[in-house]
Amino acid sequence: MKKTFLSLLMLISFLLVSKHSNAQSNGDSYTGAVGFKFGGYEDGIAGKYFTDKDIAIEGELGFRQHGVVITGLYEFYQVAFNVPELRFYYGAGVHIGAIGSGVYQRFGGDNEVYNTGHLLLGVDGVLGLEYIIPQSPIAVSLDLNPRLELATGPFGDIAPAIGIKYVFK
Repeated sequence: MKKTFLSLLMLISFLLVSKHSNAQSNGDSYTGAVGFKFGGYEDGIAGKYFTDKDIAIEGELGFRQHGVVITGLYEFYQVAFNVPELRFYYGAGVHIGAIGSGVYQRFGGDNEVYNTGHLLLGVDGVLGLEYIIPQSPIAVSLDLNPRLELATGPFGDIAPAIGIKYVFK
């Protein structure tokens, strides 16, 4: 898995260098983004595509200790505090993944200990702020990710996440 992650990192770095001419230079909306997301559950790569000026579909491939999770989110965006580069977003989606034997660390709660592998399946929410750095193709985000785990639960949990993305105009 470490080789796969490094390969994906090299691919994304290549895309960042080769697409620099498409960089966004103002606070207007962008059409897509690719980057990294570091969260309370998983760290991984994320891609985003805007279907409309204020509506996006985001996919995340997250890696955690003893497991992997794929998350899909449908998000709504709007300008925050009258700052064009700062946007508030919220949305919902689903996740599916697998975790091997070990400890499932719940953010701010009791840990679950599994002696065998388990399926992870549930619904997700997202609520956050994104800032597009002026005169650069970079956006940073801070969000909360409430999650309802159904396959190994049911239980609810919430985790913060930080993201950094390269945006495409």
